[in-house]
Amino acid sequence: MDRSLMGYSPVLMFLSYILYVPKSEALEVTKFAIEVGFRHIDCAYLYQNEEQVGQAIQSKIADGTVKREDIFYTSKVWSTFLRPELVRPALEKSLKDLQLEYVDLYIIHHPVALVHLTHASHLGWWSVSP
Repeated sequence: MDRSLMGYSPVLMFLSYILYVPKSEALEVTKFAIEVGFRHIDCAYLYQNEEQVGQAIQSKIADGTVKREDIFYTSKVWSTFLRPELVRPALEKSLKDLQLEYVDLYIIHHPVALVHLTHASHLGWWSVSP
């Protein structure tokens, strides 16, 4: 029976941040996730593997396993990029790395604004010892 006619979709999503999986294996792991039916892929700038995840998605589109619209892709902006002028460039970098025209959901990874330490050196943090 064709599960797509039943409105079937996997309940679980594939989180591309998997402990102990080297970045070099993210491509194959993501391809496998798509092959076994995962259609919601959750990734983020912080995971530093969007390029490999994007290659996997493109590969599965190219071989006919899925169409782009079959995949629900979630990405996240990291807390150091929450200033208005930094959000769009962060998203554009993710899109470029992913080789995608759009993401389906773009959320704040850690909804607490952070400051790069290089921008906070005037606070004397460099001289603080534990």
